Formats: sequence, structure tokens, C-alpha cells
Amino acid sequence: MPQFLNLMPLSDAMQVYKENLPPFVPETETVQTVEALQRVLAKNIVSLEALPPFTRSAVDGYAVIAADTFGASESLPAYLKIVGEVPMGNEPAFSIVRGETAVIHTGGMLPEGTEAVVMVEDTQLSDQSEVEIMRAVAAGDNTIKAGEDVSPGEEVLPAGMSLRPADIAGLIALGKIDVEVNLKPRIGIISSGDEIIPPDQKPHMGQVRDINSYSLSVLVQQHGGVPVRYGIVADTAEALEKSLRQAYDECDAVIITAGSSASTRDLTAEVVGQLGQPGVLVHGVRIRPGKPTILAVCDGKPIIGLPGNPVSALVISNLFVVPTIEYLLGVKVVRPVPTVKAQLSTNVSSQTGREDYVPVKLRCTDDGFMADPIFFKSNMIFTLAQADGLMYIPADAAGLPPGEMLEIVML
Repeated sequence: MPQFLNLMPLSDAMQVYKENLPPFVPETETVQTVEALQRVLAKNIVSLEALPPFTRSAVDGYAVIAADTFGASESLPAYLKIVGEVPMGNEPAFSIVRGETAVIHTGGMLPEGTEAVVMVEDTQLSDQSEVEIMRAVAAGDNTIKAGEDVSPGEEVLPAGMSLRPADIAGLIALGKIDVEVNLKPRIGIISSGDEIIPPDQKPHMGQVRDINSYSLSVLVQQHGGVPVRYGIVADTAEALEKSLRQAYDECDAVIITAGSSASTRDLTAEVVGQLGQPGVLVHGVRIRPGKPTILAVCDGKPIIGLPGNPVSALVISNLFVVPTIEYLLGVKVVRPVPTVKAQLSTNVSSQTGREDYVPVKLRCTDDGFMADPIFFKSNMIFTLAQADGLMYIPADAAGLPPGEMLEIVML
């Protein structure tokens, strides 16, 4: 059986793969803003108006001239005459002069002449027309000035950003009820192996259900792509080439599971290499799990060969498939991956020169999180299902001792 003779370090594999991906400009479409969650902006969003368009109160209380409150305290309050109440949703029809105030609610427009708001908690009515001010305020206190959030001509969201709920709220606040976004890339998914059967069938001895094409479909959807499953392909060059060619022609990228380890029956690298130039860039990464990974670019189109073991396939997908989807989506603003600090509960061994990702279960202690490693074999899918995150062991370590503080990548 042939062996991997040139296992590439993870960072080198990522670099050579990215260097061979050509510049990609996604096509675009216009969608309703409310439907644009996790869609990637095609163009910079520039505000045409101020937000808020008027100076308004940030609290319930009394609109005042700041100088009227100077020196006010609970023991020596200032007394102001109440001349009205600011109507919500309308401009006040009155102005304020020294010695006067008006009732105002959160979001109300400050009357002409006022410059601050005293919170209602810091006041007390002496009668229906007079209020005691028991705390001084400075100009601007408890207010949001016109244009303080956004000014006209300001870029508020950059192209290449994946939209979150807060971003959509901002777009709606500017009156943008639809938005131009990049098209979702189509990601072809192929499962290969004579032992693989559809999940609705009962496996005989020696057979296993197709897990990978379904778990990868969900992962692709989660990160903004459109999964296109091409079924299960037999372990023959002819069958794999036919299915791969169809997926290659119809999709923006292709993922193949199994057929990537070095053996006489594993034909993925050979078939992929015939699709276009430069072809297979990486066949084997110095990582666990996921050593027999294939990375290829064929005439500008990404092709990724994943190990057949479900845990390996998902770990490697987060390292290579997710960045590929982001590349095809035109993502320019890459958000940090959620992590937590945790203390390692027990010794974990590793092979020097290889990067390891180990599933862990997190538990709370009085001192923070404790990470319990889940020792696994890469074809045991519930190993990963039971894990909260992954711990990383660098290539220059022979393992990690108990008590080591780790940064756990959350799943």
C-alpha cells in the first residue's frame, strides 16, 4: 500500500491552497432586508440621512437648560416650572426658557432651548406645575444628539460583511427595506465508497449509512452556501469521474468524502487531477484527525477531498471548507471564532510534528471551566456530538499536561 510521503503542515497547506484560488467576484441579487440574515453585503452601505434625525431623550424625565440645575442636590433642590409635555412622534410646539422645564419620555424630541434631561428618578413633584430637581446635569446628559449614531454620507456597513440581527436593525432604521447581497455559492457534495448506503436503509454487515453528505450539507447551509448532494458513488474511477464532472460543471466548489487515503482503491486524487490545472495541490496534511485531506484547484474551481470518517470530515471542514465558502461568498469581514478559556483536566499525549484537534467536554468549576478530553476514534460520530469544543495541540508539543490553560474553539 502506498504511503503519504509528503505530509504538509497545516499552515503550509492552507497557504498553498489560498495562493492558487483566483480572485473571485460573486454574482449578486437583491433581497428583502428582513430576509438577509447571514447574507453577505455586495456593496458598501452609506447613510443618506442623520440618525437620529433630531436630538432626543435617552431617558424618561424632564428636559432642562443645564445651567438651571447647577448646584442642585437632594438637600438643596432646584425648582423649575413645568410648562408642558413633549408629544411622542411630534415636534414640540413650545420652547423652554430659564426657570422652565417640560416632561419628556424616552425617544422624545428635546424642545427648543433645552440641552439636557434630568432622569425622573432624580426629581420630585412639588405640585402639578412645579418639579424639584435633585441632581445637576451638564449639557448633553441623558440625550442622543442628532447624527450622533450616524451622520449623512457615513459608511455604516462595508461590502463583504455577513449581516447579523443588529446590522439588519440598522438598515431598517435607515429605511433600507431591501439590500443587495452576494449569491450563495453552490457546493457539490459527493460520498464515495462501496460500503456506504442511504440513511433510510438498514445496513448489512460491512455497510454504514451515509452520514457525511448530510452533516456537510448542514455545515454548508450554516455558513451561507447551498448544498447540492450528488448521492453515493461506487469505488471505481469511471463512477467517480462521472459524478465529479457533473458536480464540477454545476457547482462553485465540490467536496468529496472518502477515497482520499493512500490505497489502491482510493482514486480521488487521480480523478481530481484530471479536471484542470493546477490540480491537486495537497494530498496529506500533518494533522489529526484528517491526515488524508486533498486540496485542489482545477481551472479556478476549488475541490476538497475529505476523509470518510465523520469526525475527521467535520474537523477538516471547519479548517478548509468554511474558508472556501467564505471565499466564494466574497466575505471580507471575518469575525472571530467563539472560544473559551479552560483548564485541562488530564494529560493528553500527541505526536511531535503533528497538529492535533481533540474534542473536549466542558464543565463548570469554582475557578472557571474545566476541559475533559474525549478520547476517540475518528469514525465515532457521537464523539463529536457529545463535545462542546475542540482543544488544539501544536506541532512542537509532545502532548499537554493536566492544569494547562487552553483556548477551546466552541463547536
